[in-house]
Amino acid sequence: MFRTALRNVLSHKARLLMTVLAVMLGVAFVSGTLVFTNTISDALQKSSAKGFDHVDVAIEPDYRPDEGDAIAEQPKLTPELLKKVERAPGAESATGVVSGFTALADKDGELIGGGFQSQGGNYWETDDPRYPIQDGRAPKGENEIAIDSQTAKRAGYKVGDTVRLSVNGPVLTPTVTGIFTTDDGNVAAGGSLTLFDTATAQRLFHMDGEYDAINVTAAAGTSQDQLQSAVEKILPEDTAYTTTGQLLADDQATRIAAEMSGLKNGLLVFAGIALFVGTFIIANTFTMLVAQRTKELALLRAVGASRRQVTRSVLIEAFVVGAVAAVTGLAAGVGIGAGMRALVGALGETVPDGPLVVSPGTVATALLVGVLITMVAAWLPGRRAAKIPPVAAMSSVHAKATTKSLVVRNTIGALFSGAGIATVLYATTMDGSDGQAPMGIGAVLLIIGVFVLTPLLSRPLIAAAAPVMRVFGISGKLARQNSVRNPRRTAATASALMIGLTLITGMTVMAGSLQTSIGKMAADAIKADYVVSMASGNYLSPEVEKKLAAAEGVTATSSLRNAESRIEGETEYLTGVNGSAIGKLTDLPVDNGTFKVGGADVVVDAETAERRGWKAGSEFTAGFQGSEKQKLTVAGVYESNELIQGILLDNATLTERLPAAADPADMMVMVKTSAGASDATKDGLEKALGENPAIKVQSGQDLSDDIAKMFTLMLNMLYGLLAMAVIVAVLGVINTLAMSVFERSQEIGMLRAIGLDRQGIKRMVRLESLVISLFGGVLGIGLGVFFGWAAGELIASKMPTYELVIPWARMAVFLLLAATVGILAALWPARRAAKLNMLAAIKSE
Repeated sequence: MFRTALRNVLSHKARLLMTVLAVMLGVAFVSGTLVFTNTISDALQKSSAKGFDHVDVAIEPDYRPDEGDAIAEQPKLTPELLKKVERAPGAESATGVVSGFTALADKDGELIGGGFQSQGGNYWETDDPRYPIQDGRAPKGENEIAIDSQTAKRAGYKVGDTVRLSVNGPVLTPTVTGIFTTDDGNVAAGGSLTLFDTATAQRLFHMDGEYDAINVTAAAGTSQDQLQSAVEKILPEDTAYTTTGQLLADDQATRIAAEMSGLKNGLLVFAGIALFVGTFIIANTFTMLVAQRTKELALLRAVGASRRQVTRSVLIEAFVVGAVAAVTGLAAGVGIGAGMRALVGALGETVPDGPLVVSPGTVATALLVGVLITMVAAWLPGRRAAKIPPVAAMSSVHAKATTKSLVVRNTIGALFSGAGIATVLYATTMDGSDGQAPMGIGAVLLIIGVFVLTPLLSRPLIAAAAPVMRVFGISGKLARQNSVRNPRRTAATASALMIGLTLITGMTVMAGSLQTSIGKMAADAIKADYVVSMASGNYLSPEVEKKLAAAEGVTATSSLRNAESRIEGETEYLTGVNGSAIGKLTDLPVDNGTFKVGGADVVVDAETAERRGWKAGSEFTAGFQGSEKQKLTVAGVYESNELIQGILLDNATLTERLPAAADPADMMVMVKTSAGASDATKDGLEKALGENPAIKVQSGQDLSDDIAKMFTLMLNMLYGLLAMAVIVAVLGVINTLAMSVFERSQEIGMLRAIGLDRQGIKRMVRLESLVISLFGGVLGIGLGVFFGWAAGELIASKMPTYELVIPWARMAVFLLLAATVGILAALWPARRAAKLNMLAAIKSE
């Protein structure tokens, strides 16, 4: 039986080609993902580990939890502590570390490093071992900096150049005095690193006389553990904690692995979808092969082969096909992994150098996935093959599905579909995240149910196309009849395309609805002409609002200032606003009381009010750092949105309670102008801020455009990832048609004999393919719209402005895509059918 199975694989290799390709693509996606993520993760881990070469023990402030209504004062790492650590037994040297966001502009005024990747720090004294000077000297004073060599190369800077940079708002124009090399992982990943002398860094990052950390280097002969023990003995209690350099490197490697795991899992989900779609092709292929070999299999039974042996022979064929597909898929996946890494570099993203990583786990996973998927999908056709009775050798076909089996199938499909719809509808009545799991279960049940019911659905849906098919004469009539001749085969072929279009349509509906809803929320709630914020998302300096308020044509400004407080024994973040101007800049619906902010009067969003049991007139006390407290009164309760939420109080009241040494943390500044939003107004505001590369000045339209770009980018990425599933579905249509043409060779020969020309044969096959593809497309788009609506109902429970937007234009494109898939998939099978020799085809069995 083993030899028989191998002979069958070799004799049907052309018919198995599409199956091999389908499995190969899925395996290539899986192995390419693993190779790419493992390669990037390994390179980042090795690069980051080098950054700890000069750290044997790191000291960081120990966090003190808040108690009662007061915010605990956090311990500080001071120069006095650093000197004590330097004298610890086994310590060779100690370095104070200061770091923070620093936006560096290139020569065109554009931000280098993409916001959060733009970092700053301190160069320790005159010879910092962390940053070897490649050219020039260390920075001294507030007007000098050093930059990393990769940034200098990308931006074209050299020693002596004047650059523009910003830490939290105001533009600085220091001179580059040094260019250094570094193993910093952030720089290796495409970011920038700007160094100041220690005093300047402390002042810019609001840490006068303080350090973020103290790095200690061990003397020769002292281990990291020994040094850690010695340092811990001299640290004041509850002030700081220590970590060895090795543990820091290990923790960093773990964080990198966790971050890459998210990317890996996301890509593997789409690879799984492609493989799932591929199972339809595998099952269809082996079902058709079994049907075409009915006489052969029955003869095997007649000469003594048992049912188990027949099933085993089919599974051996599947094993061979899966093994070939897995090996070729693994090879292709290695190439994909290398290509993805090169693509990342071509797109301007820098990744550390390192070898391509093809781990034993990747090889094992690729082989296991390819073989298992193929054998599991081929099991049911193999089981059916074993049931062929020996008497079937007297005929070329075996018994068709009985009425009972069809009733059972349709009943099961109806039960699954009904349960899926009911579960999804039930999930839409739940609140936000609580409904995600039930909705996911319902979606799976519904997809399974529709798949089981697809043979039943194919007849009425394809029959609906009859008027159109009549236009093509006899070819159209034959194509329609062929499409429903074997409903199960049509269902399996159409379902592969249905899965991909369901996901694509569902995500398009959700993304379009969210984009519209967020844009509407911003337009309805904000009357300000512009919103000013840091490109990195960091806090703005209070100087920014002052400069904007003094700019020509500005009529009102308000910063949104963030501050931590303690209310009724719990941490609550307050938002400070300009009480006299906030009403001119926002239009927030008030549910209770009045929108009044000033002095001790505050407004609270509805969610916070409900959680704390507040209403207009309620009073509470907010505790701040130290013993500072402020009694506040709720003047009104408003409806929050994604931009403005929580407790709003006047900035003057808030700032009085903040520590004198702490600078206010402004999240953004809203601006109203007399001329309204225009290019000239925006240029004026940007000039008032010194054309700062780190600051974004955005109108309502700019915010909407950014949202649109974000969703467009997200959808394009998802379309690209789901394209593999669509390609696999195309292979399925080609495979089904090609094998169907072989199966119907005699019939096609007879059609030619009675007068149907080659063009008529081609047209018949193409129309059959078109009908099957459109059938899958209609089902997929219908399910996608339903799932998009259902998911939107969950979002609406958390976003009052959410509204369903049906993307009719895109849905038409998707339907056109399904039609295109059908036409392209039919090119080769149609050409093959038309080239059949008439007499040879009639004589074939």
